[in-house]
Amino acid sequence: MIKINLVPGATRRTSRRRPRFAVPALGERFKGSSKVDRWGAFVVAAWIVGPLVVAWMFVGTRSRMGELDVAIEGARLDSVRYAEIRAANATLLARQDTIATKLQIIQEIDAGRFAWVHIMDEVSRSLPQFTWLTGVNAQPTETQLHIPRFSVEGRTGTPFALTEFMQNLEASPFLKSITLITTDQIREGEQLIYSFTLEGEFQEPSPDAIETVPIFERAEG
Repeated sequence: MIKINLVPGATRRTSRRRPRFAVPALGERFKGSSKVDRWGAFVVAAWIVGPLVVAWMFVGTRSRMGELDVAIEGARLDSVRYAEIRAANATLLARQDTIATKLQIIQEIDAGRFAWVHIMDEVSRSLPQFTWLTGVNAQPTETQLHIPRFSVEGRTGTPFALTEFMQNLEASPFLKSITLITTDQIREGEQLIYSFTLEGEFQEPSPDAIETVPIFERAEG
């Protein structure tokens, strides 16, 4: 049904159509250039991320180089310290060897200090009747132990006295290896006597063969 407005002054209402704009779909817009856009995005990402990666690698390399420099410096200081320790150790070892040599000499001197006293005492104590000495001499040692060796020269009236003398020397705890070297019958004045030469060695006696006495006796109150 058609309606007509007959009121005076009324305006005619006309209908207008609004303009329409066609907006293509995004998928259709980028459908043909998807490959180009991907490469572009990759290039842009590379330009953005690449410098960051390079900067990160540069900072990491510098940090690593700093750590290596610190480690190298520490190793150098350790090497210098170890060299000083080795030099001090070598000096101490040299002093130790020197002290050990001096102690060995002192011990040898101390060990032989009373050896000849015991030798002379035992030889004179072992002399039988009709026997006398003409000399007691030191002999060179043949071992590295520096054991005192000696020779005894004397005269005796009978061979039996010489045998007794040798037995007495062998029985001494300080002497050993008593050996008869020479024996000759000689004439002194109007008598025939025997000259002899003996050799022997000093030995350390066993502890039970030595009797010790105190130097200072305690006064009894």
